[in-house]
Amino acid sequence: MWLAAAAPSLARRLLFLGPPPPPLLLLLLSRSSRRRRRLHSLGLAAMPEKRPFERLPADVSPINYSLCLKPDLLDFTFEGKLEAAAQVRQATNQIVMNCADIDIITASYVPEGDEEIHATGFNYQNEDEKVTLSFPSTLQPGTGTLKIDFVGELNDKMKGFYRSKYTTPSGEVRYAAVTQFEATDARRAFPCWDEPAIKATFDISLVVPKDRVALSNMNVIDRKPYPDDENVVEVKFARTPVMSTYLVAFVVGEYDFVETRSKDGVCVRVYTPVGKAEQGKFALEVAAKTLPFYKDYFNVPYPLPKIDLIAIADFAAGAMENWGLVTYRETALLIDPKNSCSSSRQWVALVVGHELAHQWFGNLVTMEWWTHLWLNEGFASWIEYLCVDHCFPEYDIWTQFVSADYTRAQELDALDNSHPIEVSVGHPSEVDEIFDAISYSKGASVIRMLHDYIGDKDFKKGMNMYLTKFQQKNAATEDLWECLENASGKPIAAVMNTWTKQMGFPLIYVEAEQVEDDRLLRLSQRKFCASGPYVGEDCPQWMVPITISTSEDPNQAKLKILMDKPEMNVVLKDVKPDQWVKLNLGTVGFYRTQYSSAMLESLLPGIRDLSLPPVDRLGLQNDLFSLARAGIISTVEVLKVMEAFVNEPNYTVWSDLSCNLGILSTLLSHTDFYEEIQEFVKDVFSPIGERLGWDPKPGEGHLDALLRGLVLGKLGKAGHKATLEEARRRFKDHVEGKQILSADLRSPLHKQADMQEEKNRIERVLGATLSPELIQKVLTFALSEEVRPQDTVSVIGGVAGGSKHGRKAAWKFIKDNWEELYNRYQGGFLISRLIKLSVEGFAVDKMAGEVKAFFESHPAPSAERTIQQCCENILLNAAWLKRDAESIHQYLLQRKASPPTA
Repeated sequence: MWLAAAAPSLARRLLFLGPPPPPLLLLLLSRSSRRRRRLHSLGLAAMPEKRPFERLPADVSPINYSLCLKPDLLDFTFEGKLEAAAQVRQATNQIVMNCADIDIITASYVPEGDEEIHATGFNYQNEDEKVTLSFPSTLQPGTGTLKIDFVGELNDKMKGFYRSKYTTPSGEVRYAAVTQFEATDARRAFPCWDEPAIKATFDISLVVPKDRVALSNMNVIDRKPYPDDENVVEVKFARTPVMSTYLVAFVVGEYDFVETRSKDGVCVRVYTPVGKAEQGKFALEVAAKTLPFYKDYFNVPYPLPKIDLIAIADFAAGAMENWGLVTYRETALLIDPKNSCSSSRQWVALVVGHELAHQWFGNLVTMEWWTHLWLNEGFASWIEYLCVDHCFPEYDIWTQFVSADYTRAQELDALDNSHPIEVSVGHPSEVDEIFDAISYSKGASVIRMLHDYIGDKDFKKGMNMYLTKFQQKNAATEDLWECLENASGKPIAAVMNTWTKQMGFPLIYVEAEQVEDDRLLRLSQRKFCASGPYVGEDCPQWMVPITISTSEDPNQAKLKILMDKPEMNVVLKDVKPDQWVKLNLGTVGFYRTQYSSAMLESLLPGIRDLSLPPVDRLGLQNDLFSLARAGIISTVEVLKVMEAFVNEPNYTVWSDLSCNLGILSTLLSHTDFYEEIQEFVKDVFSPIGERLGWDPKPGEGHLDALLRGLVLGKLGKAGHKATLEEARRRFKDHVEGKQILSADLRSPLHKQADMQEEKNRIERVLGATLSPELIQKVLTFALSEEVRPQDTVSVIGGVAGGSKHGRKAAWKFIKDNWEELYNRYQGGFLISRLIKLSVEGFAVDKMAGEVKAFFESHPAPSAERTIQQCCENILLNAAWLKRDAESIHQYLLQRKASPPTA
């Protein structure tokens, strides 16, 4: 599953909300009209106790589900008939299954070759989402058929079997019936054994209006009139392979499609809203390239005869990897050849790559329990980049990975309220909480590090062993380590357990000494903490694969070592005194580096003259920024380094720089010298803005378009006069039809925007306004019918991120409308996103207490960890402000008095 994350390195995916808005809209709308002890004192450092939970008993298990569902698209209900071939393993007089928001009408069990036994009671355990069927006599070991007739509701919560609103080309509002079952919501569509390790085959039939499209995991094998109603048909689908319940899917609605065959003969279709088939062609092209890439990489064929990719109007996640029927938000699948911006194309390519990777890694081989979710999502979040790099080498996607995933994971993992990659999960309410940057982005980052440590050849060999050994079965993290260890001969389990079973990551401190013709390096590792140097006893240790490069060949590792102790001395042979030495070539190792003053000084010219590779320039700047944020070095030192990026040409380096300056700007919005930091931003971004200009030049590509949008947006938000004037002029010409804006700079009006991508662009920046009246209007608009439920979060988040006043107004709005918001998003990850976006920018100690107190009286169980992390971040912001505000102010005043020369 993809959590609607933004395109890489754009707002560092913190919004999890899709591609970013282009700059023009930002410009126009924005101008319209000791620390850890404090955490403990607020009670923020410990997670609440977990609820008791038991997995389903193993005495009865399914072999095959024969399931027929009849949705009513007017009354929003559905009828269901289940006949499950089951195995009774030990004698019992009851069957316990998962069931939520479903009413069972009748239930019986027919032992093979024996008489039907009718259930005499249905005991619903609503809190645990289970039902116990009681039988008057004992069910003996053997096989039989469990029959259940039931009814349910097509809910509006974007989970289970739910309704999704859309408008026909003629303007009529209608509803589709669609599914989202991961993690634990198949039980809302039919009673089942809803655990990933309880696999079975599925024979699915849907009884639907004859003018609607009906889809499921497999291909249609029969379509016949329904006896009771000539306007209805029964659509029967082929039997699935053995699979988990969370991967089952069905869709009933009105769609057009485009199709092709991959070179391996798999039928690939992209389903779009009616009249928009053209917008499915880009995703179709990506999918048709991606399937053979994965088949060759894993050396395992795609196991189904078809794959459908479908755009769903109301969809909480970004996409979901249901086997053979992958569901997407419209913005994660549809590309208008004329109107989509470059970042949207890239985002669609990544999401398609992510979900299709799951068809093997997750669907063919599935995690044994949610504790191993990270393996599913971390792996797909890594290999999506490998796939996109194969399909679109011009995207420079691996540099973007560092900004989008690697650094974002490090930000979260430096908190006291982070968690290990592997989290013991029990109750269903805990599952949603680990769909976060640790499972996805840290997971992806440590797999990238592992791939680099093993080498591609042995990694592919181990992956093939793993997929072949466990196909149509379940596996745990240790099973993958064993296969990779056998393939590579390296101590994979020993190394990786230090990264997955304990939270956090190391800070490697390094100092150097020239010894004749060699360079002696002294390395030491300590846990990196967002609150400053680690002070506890028993400091955790990691086994760290370390690469070391020099200015002799900046793109090649001179030495690779495995640091398996707290301190190490390393000798680099034949390094001249004037050559620099850098750790972590390519920013692949999941650690931060603190250089001695002399080593850092020698690296800085490599930023200015670009002799350091782009991803190393990015990593160096990001490490320094994080060290300053943690109080280990001064923020002023980082501002000085940022000024060295004046010649920087790389989009992703600028994107990361922009993100960090955005964090600093938000922090300094709590001071009376906010305008001074905006002047600094303008000074840093003006030269590149002038070089790029507003109009694409001949020979420019994808990354130039992304960079132009980023730079103009940054200058506009900082109040750069010439940029704002040009933005207004171009907007006027666009509205009057004189000169249409390119998609990368466009901003049509919300109601006229037919493309969901365009609407989302506008919604996310409405909050950039500084007018209190307009801020209130935007917040009210967020809960209106005009905004899709999944997009409300981004509108409110846009207000909170737009200004100091917007942050306060958004927090008040959430408190005032909490009941409605919680009712809409409870139990899903969107409630966590909403809280994070709304409160994390505060930098006053008392706000942490206020946030904590509010959620104590208004509990949100699936967001408990997020609330803890937000409160911790507020306190860290407050400490950072107290520590460095004055020195930053003095430095900015000094710059004003004597501006630096480029």
